[in-house]
Amino acid sequence: MNPLLDVDTRNAITLTLQLASLTTLLLLLVATPIAWWLARSASWWRGPVGAIVTLPLVLPPTVLGFYLLVALGPQGPLGQLTQALGWGTLSFTFYGLLIGSVIYSLPFAVQPIQHAFEAMGDRPMEVAATLRAKPLDAFFTVALPLARPGFITAAILSFAHTVGEFGVVLMIGGNIPGKTRVVSTQIYGHVEAMEYTQAHWLAGGMLVFSFVVLLGLNLLNRKTTRVMP
Repeated sequence: MNPLLDVDTRNAITLTLQLASLTTLLLLLVATPIAWWLARSASWWRGPVGAIVTLPLVLPPTVLGFYLLVALGPQGPLGQLTQALGWGTLSFTFYGLLIGSVIYSLPFAVQPIQHAFEAMGDRPMEVAATLRAKPLDAFFTVALPLARPGFITAAILSFAHTVGEFGVVLMIGGNIPGKTRVVSTQIYGHVEAMEYTQAHWLAGGMLVFSFVVLLGLNLLNRKTTRVMP
């Protein structure tokens, strides 16, 4: 039987797409003000904040996943907060995965948007100010449209990176079918069970997906380069 028709595999694919979609949406909302501040601020805090944002790029996923697991656990600060609010603990739940995915993929959203804001320069906002546009209006009508390629790149990278997560997902969510089992942990489970045919199907799909994402980014960058003056 085709493993893609397997119920567990379909559930894992559905959960992965849900996780990646929600993570991307939240990242765009969270990363935009951070990227704007990093691109425009001259504060001394710009360096430390930028380093914190970039930290998931260099930290081993298991290290980040371990500390998130501790923080979300019953004795952790976030875990105690969620218990006090009546939500229980978020470790080994979908929402725990969502929090971990947002933190782990944060630099993939912040950096493209930040670079787009920096490439825009100060001139457009200065012109908007001379036309008596309020800063918030200028941000939405001038800065965001000019930074659109950065947002597209951030969305693609965030989605693709979340789809391919393994270490953080396994540490925070485990591998619970229908709850926290995503495609990457499904592949891991097939390999552990020596079900190489099923693992090949899923791993091959991930390979094709990654190639399409990189090809799309390359075409987007070439198109952006052509339209830039």
